[in-house]
Amino acid sequence: MPRKSASPFSQLQQHARKLLAGLAGEIRSRKSELDRLEKEFEQLTGIAGLRGVARGSRRPVTKPIPARRTGSRKRINWAQVLARLPQEFKAPELRKVRGLKDKRASELFAAIMRWIDSGTVKKKSRGVYLKVK
Repeated sequence: MPRKSASPFSQLQQHARKLLAGLAGEIRSRKSELDRLEKEFEQLTGIAGLRGVARGSRRPVTKPIPARRTGSRKRINWAQVLARLPQEFKAPELRKVRGLKDKRASELFAAIMRWIDSGTVKKKSRGVYLKVK
């Protein structure tokens, strides 16, 4: 009895499965080779005393030059900052207070949120805050 041949679509699927299986095997072998090379790289950099060498780079990574700090390094008294602000203020007005010019926005908004949580400030509208007496 003659055997039925598979449809062109099923033949294509079968061929695709074989290709994908081959690719998966190739990926696994390359990953294991990469892992081996990375371990070897780490060992050699440790021996050479170059702990901070960037991958893909031939020169050691240097520590970034720290940003120059202006003013003192004292902690900020946020209660005094609040006292210097007007009764109704916007977030950008915090930067006008001495010592806060270079603070990150996240630090300023964290302070505002602490004031709101403690009940010393209320949010009036978007970006506008009101001191509570």
